[in-house]
Amino acid sequence: MLNKIRQILEPLTTKIGSAAARTQIPPSGWTALSLVAALASAYFYGIRGSYTEIYAGVMLLLAGFLDVIDGAVARVTNRTSNVGAFLDSSLDRLAEVIVFTGVMLGGYTPPYLALLALSFSLLVSYSRARGESLGVKVFGVGLGERAERIIALAALSILGFVYLGVIAVLALALLTYAQRFIHVVNTLKRSS
Repeated sequence: MLNKIRQILEPLTTKIGSAAARTQIPPSGWTALSLVAALASAYFYGIRGSYTEIYAGVMLLLAGFLDVIDGAVARVTNRTSNVGAFLDSSLDRLAEVIVFTGVMLGGYTPPYLALLALSFSLLVSYSRARGESLGVKVFGVGLGERAERIIALAALSILGFVYLGVIAVLALALLTYAQRFIHVVNTLKRSS
């Protein structure tokens, strides 16, 4: 869904990437900072107190923003690599696990709901990785990619509705996984 907006915003992200590149922090450094922000988000979810949902949501948005920056810096500095792509996607999955662990520790939802939201979020990523390893273009397929899920959880957390944020992530991830599953199966059937 946000991929169309991403294309429109590409000149802006390129400018931000150029500005961030001047700090001399390498793309992997921005990836690490994104993970640190996700850890902070999980911490605030986990301690659950006054305003911690707001702090957790803000840190989650920051983690998502920094995740955009690492790719922009890699592109403008011509430092894209398979190692960087692997590191980025692996740490993105780790960040998801960490954030949902914080949500579970904070007791915002029954543990099974947080586990389902996390599981289907990981399956969304897996379906893309496996589909593309089989030669099927999966990028952009589905309603709720990672950015949409981050925004849903963060925005609803900031508004004080973490429970609804987890439900939104679960719904988006489940729908997106189903869309990708059907897309990959149908594409493979047509090509065989």
